Amino acid sequence: MNHHIPNPEYFLQLIKKKRLGTCKIYLGMSAGVGKTYRMLQEAHILLRNGVDVKIGYVETHKRYDTEKLLEGLPIIPRKKIFYKGKEIEEMDLDAIIAQRPEVIIVDELAHSNIEGSKHKKRWEDVLEILSYGINVISAVNIQHLESLHDSIHVITGIDVTERIPDSFLSHADEVVNIDLTADELLFRLREGKIYTHEKITTALQNFFTYDTILQLRELALKEVASHVERKVEMEVTKEHALRPQRFMVCIETNEKTAKSVIRKTARLAHYYQSQWFALYVQTDKESPEKIPLHKQRHLLQNMELVLQLGGEVIKVASNDRGTMILQQIQTHSITTLCVAKPDHRLLPLLHFFSLFYRLSRAINRTGVDIIILSP
Repeated sequence: MNHHIPNPEYFLQLIKKKRLGTCKIYLGMSAGVGKTYRMLQEAHILLRNGVDVKIGYVETHKRYDTEKLLEGLPIIPRKKIFYKGKEIEEMDLDAIIAQRPEVIIVDELAHSNIEGSKHKKRWEDVLEILSYGINVISAVNIQHLESLHDSIHVITGIDVTERIPDSFLSHADEVVNIDLTADELLFRLREGKIYTHEKITTALQNFFTYDTILQLRELALKEVASHVERKVEMEVTKEHALRPQRFMVCIETNEKTAKSVIRKTARLAHYYQSQWFALYVQTDKESPEKIPLHKQRHLLQNMELVLQLGGEVIKVASNDRGTMILQQIQTHSITTLCVAKPDHRLLPLLHFFSLFYRLSRAINRTGVDIIILSP
């Protein structure tokens, strides 16, 4: 008889992998649409149905209706931390894991944790919570998605510093849009249901303009629609599967241009739930011995951004950029090639059109699309 006892820790790891928590995200176009309110409503329904649900972190912004909904819900106390002479409250990740509720409510998904915390971002805390089989209901606004950073800056004029990678949404079993019309949202703002009265005028002049809200609403609706489309593709049986989309963007050392086209390509790939690559062809002129340090730094930052957005970096050395691009298209079964629109100087324009003509002739019969992205 074999009396060998298997390692219990290994068995626990297998259970954890098998029992990842489910994740539901409420997505909104802006503050004040009712994401937190809806999460608390859901918490009350779950509680009445005998589900062990707790509040891990909720930010009411002193909104009366939202604060009233907190009453009667079990709350895991926040952790108090002294930082730079001030007492700051943060979500207590360890307490949540120790208590192991069936469902935990976690607000402000894009929040940056205090320096020295276990994780830099709250979305990373949520990933750890899910790994313990705890189900999470969370919320985030559309402006916090990394690939939309440039678009949000154009729409709002604001450089959003707290962002989450688009790949995080792939962990969500459900993404629910909390939608209001622009008129409804502006009415709520003027009624004092979003900010205190002294902040209303400033908000109306800045973020909460009709045009801004309309564009943010469009982005939020598109994001949720793309998530539903991906679920349909994964869960609904189809007799004839379409050829999977694969994107590749060509990047150079120009920081601003590269970052913009990287984000736009990531956004396209995200909509199609497809694999994507960033190709950097290093010529002799850009060898480590010849390229300036600031360009090397930009290149490393661009490659890091690709990885953050869920892409793969392909770095090859060649003086024949066109041949190398065609080779990588074939090697990685690329369906869409993304290239940056050149500036208006004569030499870059000539170089671009020469390369574009060569590529378009070579891939004309392959079904590969070329998209020119404006930085």
